[in-house]
Amino acid sequence: MTQALADNAETANKSNNPLNLAPGLNLQDYYTPQLYDSNLHTNDALLRGTLPIAPGDVIGVPQLLRATLPISTRPDPHHGYSTGIGDLNLFDIFLLKTEGVQLGIGPQITAPTAEHDELGTGKWQAGLAAVAIDASPRGLLGALAQYQRSFAGDSDRHSVETATFQPFIIHNLPKGWYVRSTGTWTYDLKNNTHYIPVGLGLGKAWKAGSNILNAFVEPQWTVERKGDDLPQFTVFAGLNITFGK
Repeated sequence: MTQALADNAETANKSNNPLNLAPGLNLQDYYTPQLYDSNLHTNDALLRGTLPIAPGDVIGVPQLLRATLPISTRPDPHHGYSTGIGDLNLFDIFLLKTEGVQLGIGPQITAPTAEHDELGTGKWQAGLAAVAIDASPRGLLGALAQYQRSFAGDSDRHSVETATFQPFIIHNLPKGWYVRSTGTWTYDLKNNTHYIPVGLGLGKAWKAGSNILNAFVEPQWTVERKGDDLPQFTVFAGLNITFGK
């Protein structure tokens, strides 16, 4: 591999790796034009920030703090659609292994910050997040798994227990381009429903001074499901900014 190809692959890997120890800002959007068994649509615009914390005397491994605030659009049960802030998710990943296959695990919490009932659960939720990533000049291979359940909140709302599994399959191409598949498998454990999307998209990462910009679009098709009103097809797109690398 030439030096230029190696540099481009390293740039793409740094931007796409969820365990990269660098501050980041992601602007991402999931648009679902149609749900199964209905003509309704949904949208989730995600504002996500990542902050690394160096090892210290108390905690001897690096950490990654990640906060995600959605601005969601959902059908209003009374009329039309509601758009507003959804539930805020925070997790703190402890990087237990940074060489070879990277491994991280840590707690997460979701706060009921949604502006309208249909945009959130009305419940405080807590659980765990775990990440495994194998990075090479060819790209990234790995997964993010999350589990959480409700423990407090609006007593009139149903309790919540969910799990997600997001595989990362990213293959680097010349000049910072890459092919990606990162559909999130979602399981509603309380209602025994789920859906599994598979994505195939294209992105490009490039340096802008000391930062890395990364734009992508990834159509995702649901290939297996159990339940109604689940996404049939989703367009996932975004711009990721990695600072200082």
